[in-house]
Amino acid sequence: MAGAYIHIPFCEHICYYCDFNKVFIEGQPVDEYVDMLIREFQLVMAEYPDEKIETIYVGGGTPTTLSPAQLQRLLDGIHQYLPYDGGEFTFEANPNDLQDTAKLQVLKDNGVNRLSIGVQSFNDDILKKIGRIHRSADVYRAIANARQVGFENISIDLIFRLPQQSEADFMDSLKQAIDLDLPHYSTYSLILEKKTIFYNLMRQGKLRLPSQDVEAHMYQNAIDSFQQAGLEQYEISNFAKPGYQSAHNLTYWRNEKYFGFGAGAYGYLGKDRYHNFGPIQQYLEPLQAHKVPVIERHVLPLTEQMEEELFLGLRTMQGVSVKHFEEKFRYPLQNIYGETVASQIAKGYLKQEGDWLRLTESGKFLGNEVFQEFLLDSY
Repeated sequence: MAGAYIHIPFCEHICYYCDFNKVFIEGQPVDEYVDMLIREFQLVMAEYPDEKIETIYVGGGTPTTLSPAQLQRLLDGIHQYLPYDGGEFTFEANPNDLQDTAKLQVLKDNGVNRLSIGVQSFNDDILKKIGRIHRSADVYRAIANARQVGFENISIDLIFRLPQQSEADFMDSLKQAIDLDLPHYSTYSLILEKKTIFYNLMRQGKLRLPSQDVEAHMYQNAIDSFQQAGLEQYEISNFAKPGYQSAHNLTYWRNEKYFGFGAGAYGYLGKDRYHNFGPIQQYLEPLQAHKVPVIERHVLPLTEQMEEELFLGLRTMQGVSVKHFEEKFRYPLQNIYGETVASQIAKGYLKQEGDWLRLTESGKFLGNEVFQEFLLDSY
């Protein structure tokens, strides 16, 4: 069993913090892209005739920039060529694309059963400053429309540590988000990625961000607020009601197999990682010749596989199973990481509870620093 990630790179507007593979939709060969994406499904799955798809996640870019007819064509192709049997099927969406029910109805009628809506903030001034084109009123209308069509499994994203965002601003967004009574929420600290507008502003000294102390308070407020609302933190940035954890994202964090389809998509099949061409025309050209659009393949050495097992597994509150590690890699975790684990436990960042190695509460705030300690030079 494997997951499938499908990338739609088109956007109506480029957000100032985004470094995902994306292009303005205007003037792009969108219909041909959808057709060639479907051809990629066909070509790749012909190489893996026995593989089953357990979860599907359509991300971007902005998948809902596609027209209802383009969405229908894509969904027809998914059902025709991907051996998917009705598990979790997520579509990312922007609130401004859901102001009526036309696209939502196409998604619902074709088996999509989960929505992930990019909200980021409920403060309209902040939304303008980060380059979002929706406003908070659009979020309420989008959620109402989704519920009207029959969607129950809805997630929204919030970002903290945004320019000129105060703790009070973020607390207000948290409250408005929680008052929607959704089953799943994600919240992330702003990361300044190269090639983004925010990164360039930071380099010019023109970007004012909250301090690290304020950032830590915002994160703690999120943890506390979601917990009080009956949402369990199951991963560093993700919170869910019982039964609503993201099955697809757990595929990543458990270091399990997934296919990647679309421009710039990554796939991971056991020890093999591959990466598709990112630029649209470079992605389309091999598919026009009935060839897969892979620019790079990488067989992960054992050390990298072990590192990723720790990096990804420790992001979850369940943590890493010592027994599973040994069964998977034929080496006891103690032999590989004994000193590192002991050091991180002594610092109060990790804890071991029975078979499970987990981040402590303070470890959650220093996750990336903890993960770096599990890099291996060689073994």
